[in-house]
Amino acid sequence: MRSILGKLILAPAILAAAAFAANSAMAESNVKVPFSFTAAGKVWPAGTYTIEKDMLAGTVTLKSAVSSESFTYLLGPGDPNPTDEHITLRFDSAGGTHALRSVQYGPQITAQLDRPSRHEANMAASGR
Repeated sequence: MRSILGKLILAPAILAAAAFAANSAMAESNVKVPFSFTAAGKVWPAGTYTIEKDMLAGTVTLKSAVSSESFTYLLGPGDPNPTDEHITLRFDSAGGTHALRSVQYGPQITAQLDRPSRHEANMAASGR
């Protein structure tokens, strides 16, 4: 009898802990980008974007506030302060255009997102 009673008390506690972990596995924030930019091979308009960090999957997703468009990138180690939860979008600009270079969400950061094409890299290496 004691064994069954213990399991009945323990089961709801485990379910509550699992539900809390699932809810806290996703963090979300809004950022305003004052200029259009390129990312994921597309041009994105200036405006407000929602940034979601999925802690379980280790990804960050940017979603446009005005459309259903979004893109997701993998996160890796970044800033060494594990308690910092700041969000930083880094852009490269050239000729009046902006390209999203990386997204940092707290101590994690994406790899460089706007890598030049192989042709651009060859042109830069040859000094043209």
